[in-house]
Amino acid sequence: MPTPTLHTALGRCQLGIGRIDITPPADAYHRNWGAALHDQAEGIHRPLMATCLCIAPVDDPENLHVLFGLDLGWMRDTEMDDVLSSLAAGTGRAPHQLIVTFSHTHASINLDRERAQEPGGEHIAPYLDALPGLCLQAFEQARSNLSPVDISVGRGHCDLAVERDFRDEERDMFVCGPNPEGESDDTLIVLRADTEQGARLVLANYACHPTTLAWGNRLISPDYIGAMRELVEQHSPATCLFLQGAAGNLGPAEGFVGDPAVADRNGRQLGHAVLSTLEGMPPAGRQLTYEHPIVSGATVGVWSWAAPDASRPVDCFRSETVDLSLPIIDLPTVEQIEADIDSWLQRQQQAEADDETVTETVRECRARVERCRRMLRKVQAIPSGTSHVDVTVWMWQIGECVWVMLGGEPYQQLQQNLRRRFPGTPLLIIELCNMSQSYMLPRERYGIGLYQEEVATLAPGCLEALEEAISERLLTWGMDERPVAEIG
Repeated sequence: MPTPTLHTALGRCQLGIGRIDITPPADAYHRNWGAALHDQAEGIHRPLMATCLCIAPVDDPENLHVLFGLDLGWMRDTEMDDVLSSLAAGTGRAPHQLIVTFSHTHASINLDRERAQEPGGEHIAPYLDALPGLCLQAFEQARSNLSPVDISVGRGHCDLAVERDFRDEERDMFVCGPNPEGESDDTLIVLRADTEQGARLVLANYACHPTTLAWGNRLISPDYIGAMRELVEQHSPATCLFLQGAAGNLGPAEGFVGDPAVADRNGRQLGHAVLSTLEGMPPAGRQLTYEHPIVSGATVGVWSWAAPDASRPVDCFRSETVDLSLPIIDLPTVEQIEADIDSWLQRQQQAEADDETVTETVRECRARVERCRRMLRKVQAIPSGTSHVDVTVWMWQIGECVWVMLGGEPYQQLQQNLRRRFPGTPLLIIELCNMSQSYMLPRERYGIGLYQEEVATLAPGCLEALEEAISERLLTWGMDERPVAEIG
């Protein structure tokens, strides 16, 4: 008869960690918000960091997998391809062994090389040119301190994030902001890696748009991630890395502000949730195991910390990609978008010349131009006549947990559904990996006027197709799926 245990997902691997400061110049081009009336940053709130993880099987250190977590927002495909090519060459990794992912802060700098003529835009190209070299310095640090670790995975909760598809009934429109009636995934996955000397890594996987700081903010900032990381590292000897979850429709309840103190408060809220989860996790490589009853005022069960059963796949390490071809929506033409840009620019110029025009008119015009420019870049990246685009999911199994990494911004339903279907397997769902892709909405959320659909390129059914493809691979790997009849 199996010994009763309180199951904790465990793993063993080799791990190396490196970190380097990647803070841009304090006056760099800062236009990430359409509603912003400034183009150039005016200072630094907190530094931006690049953290590198080198991960390999316990018995095969040459099978090195590398993940770079960057305190940046996003990149266009052109810039992303350049960075990936440089990092692949510098690390010697194959495509399935290399991940670059973004925290998705909206308060870093705009990384579009075509904005070079904008105020502060002269910093964009030098920054992008230097970024791979900085990341490779972090890689060399990580590779040099590769050592065996025990992995423990805990599940916590944090209510920082709220669903953000809000219906403004008075104006008969959807707006992107806290929805009091929406369901919000509060799941926090915390992975801790330990050596004999203590904790080396605390990894927090949580889904929440870093949109505390918005158009009113003029400082370069990691948003809430900075204070979260600071708090965790103050209370733990380990390096803390944040990995963004499926946050397509999740954001902070208090957001879209200009006050960095709010971002720090949001970060501390998440940081305390991480620390709380850590306090409830077992010692390295151990789990609570039943020993025997003892007669007291009641007959109680005695449990103690013990090593896991040798049959468990604690040393398992594998990585594969899942490749899909997904349909795209009907997109406007380059000519249509350029005409819209010209129209909004003319309205902006007219508004700026009219002394009686309120600032909000100028703000809206600038925002509309920014939306159009972003859509133009997306359309230009898709060859004419294209009906489908290639989408890749990277999957790494490390012990008893699986990392699911993909480009784009899926709605929270992806991680909710996968975790319901595979409750026995801790899943780290990580977005914005290696490619920009698109928002990925549930089929029923198309056609109702959401911002996410307005800027998406993938057609209805994309999220469901991703879920099925990931589920099929998990089943192939032997993960137990909960019967559909039990999923409620």
